[in-house]
Amino acid sequence: MSKFPTVLKRLVLGRPFRSDRLAHTLLPKRIALPIFASDALSSVAYAPEEIFLTLSVAGLSAYAFAPWIGVAVAVVMLVVVASYRQNVHAYPSGGGDYEVANTNLGGRFGLTVASALLVDYVLTVAVSTSSGVANIGSAVPWVAQNKVLAAIIIVAVLTALNLRGVRESGKAFAIPTYGFIIGIFGMVIWGLFEAATGTELRAESAGFELHAEASLTGFAFVFLILRTFSSGAAALTGVEAISNGVPAFRKPKSKNAATTLLLMGVLAVTMLVGIITLAIITDVKFAEHPETQLSGTPAGYEQKTIVAQIAHAVFPSFPPAFYYISFSTGIILLLAANTAFNGFPVLGSILAQDRYLPRQLHTRGDRLAFSNGILFLAAFALVLIVAFDAEVTRLIQLYIVGVFVSFTVSQAGMIRHWNRLLAQETDPAVRRRMRRSQTVNAIGLTMTGTVLVIVLITKFLLGAWIAIAAMVAIYLLMTAIRRHYDHVAAELREMDQEETSAVVLPSRNHAIVLVSKLHLPTMRALAYAKAMRPDVLEAVTVNVDDADTRKMVSDWEKHKFKVPLKVIESPYREITKPVLDYVKRIRGDNPRNVVTVLIPEYVVGHWWEQVLHNQSALRLKGRLLFQPGVMVTSVPWQLRSSEKARDRDRRARPLAGDVRRGFTPAPGKPPEKESLK
Repeated sequence: MSKFPTVLKRLVLGRPFRSDRLAHTLLPKRIALPIFASDALSSVAYAPEEIFLTLSVAGLSAYAFAPWIGVAVAVVMLVVVASYRQNVHAYPSGGGDYEVANTNLGGRFGLTVASALLVDYVLTVAVSTSSGVANIGSAVPWVAQNKVLAAIIIVAVLTALNLRGVRESGKAFAIPTYGFIIGIFGMVIWGLFEAATGTELRAESAGFELHAEASLTGFAFVFLILRTFSSGAAALTGVEAISNGVPAFRKPKSKNAATTLLLMGVLAVTMLVGIITLAIITDVKFAEHPETQLSGTPAGYEQKTIVAQIAHAVFPSFPPAFYYISFSTGIILLLAANTAFNGFPVLGSILAQDRYLPRQLHTRGDRLAFSNGILFLAAFALVLIVAFDAEVTRLIQLYIVGVFVSFTVSQAGMIRHWNRLLAQETDPAVRRRMRRSQTVNAIGLTMTGTVLVIVLITKFLLGAWIAIAAMVAIYLLMTAIRRHYDHVAAELREMDQEETSAVVLPSRNHAIVLVSKLHLPTMRALAYAKAMRPDVLEAVTVNVDDADTRKMVSDWEKHKFKVPLKVIESPYREITKPVLDYVKRIRGDNPRNVVTVLIPEYVVGHWWEQVLHNQSALRLKGRLLFQPGVMVTSVPWQLRSSEKARDRDRRARPLAGDVRRGFTPAPGKPPEKESLK
């Protein structure tokens, strides 16, 4: 078989890891922060944009509400962070919100949370990648003109990096993440210092005039404020990722995860408030439709992101700082997708273990990462990126619903968790700690539930209904998968007379060797069939060409085989159906009768040879496997090309320890030829 796919796989993924190396992939806090917190940290780049963009509908006067909305979002984030610190201590196994809801509220709530998180993870990749492309496009025109293609390339690169393993991807993403944090803090500190010393900071859009799309008063204006708050709440996405990734931390896992969660919350809130403050100071104008809402713009004006405009205003005479901020922001937004690449596969593995998703999602790949989950996530995210043209404004409307569904249900589950423990605990000091934790979760439930209601009211018709429909579809799909696995398990447990007969010795074994030509593969199949010592042994051929069949019968008689040759007529030159009909007649009605069909097959060394051989055998095996009481046995015959492929494998560089364990011949020793006798 061709070595090219294997070579390409090793170039992309690297050499495989042994299972006993799983402990070496665990993460210290300094690596876990860029892996699990990049989504929450990066959201401070687009959450302020969504606040200003939504307020722009009501004109410049509405910008006065931006700081207050930013503070409200920051308060909710700090409460959610405090709530999830309780989660990681109480449920460190990595199930996160799903485990909390499933354990305390029941399977239906657990599946609701799981479906919401799966949708949210896919949207995280799509939104983060699209937002990163938009930020990089502020400095690189080609990226702005080819957003979808750039986003596809980036998702492919992120997928390859994550397939190499969690620790490896963390090392690759640590420097850009810390570079972004340093860049944003440097910009905020320097900008506030300049403003405090009296330096005038003006964004490139400060001189433009912002026009309201409509005059909003009363309930309509309140609705706009609520919608703006729900858009800004996008900053909370990714907070739950650490609770799903506790098993990836070094010991003590819960303590390290809680510390990382706290650090992430403090950093995200500080940067969010700092960016909104600088946006007000620099008089940024950011509109949903700049071509109609902004006047005084130069010809061919392209609206830059808020972070890029602030960076240009803070560092007007130092272009390297502007480019550094733009690129580091774009890169962190791209890397924010990595949070989903770590959360989705772990959650998928847990759901697969609980039989709600295909079991292939539970197994680890060559590099001890959940490779199938990573590939599933990348595929679904690419569908969204292409479908929505990598537009953040269109994708963001789908985004918030899932994460706040999981937030709300999780907090309700934690309250019941503390109630259950309080009913058993008698120590007053421990009970006081539990009451404090329960109070934190109760406040979290109130706030996240309120935000969820606001999101549903303000964003339902803008696209949130698509996310809700996706959650419902995934919920139904998971219940259908679980129902299928349960039915299969029940079927395999049934022990009535028919199934019992399948586990006792057959009363009669009738062996059939399928013959197309009288050659060496046929001779090997006959020899193997004799070694089985069946009750009846016969060779069978299908007459699709009279001349060939007569010649075979003649050759068979010349060799004086003791095994009889049965010729099955096929007036329509079929092979599969005549054989199936004959096998059914031979087996009869006795459930303990067994028919063993032996099929000679070629073993080839190149993929294109497989197209030229074994096609009839494959079709026949596919039909015979559905027949009760029929055993299908392939008798391989290795062609010379397969020997060359085997020799190439033996000459390949062995893995560590393979030679010592005898998996490959020692260096310099030629591989032994198999005897075909």
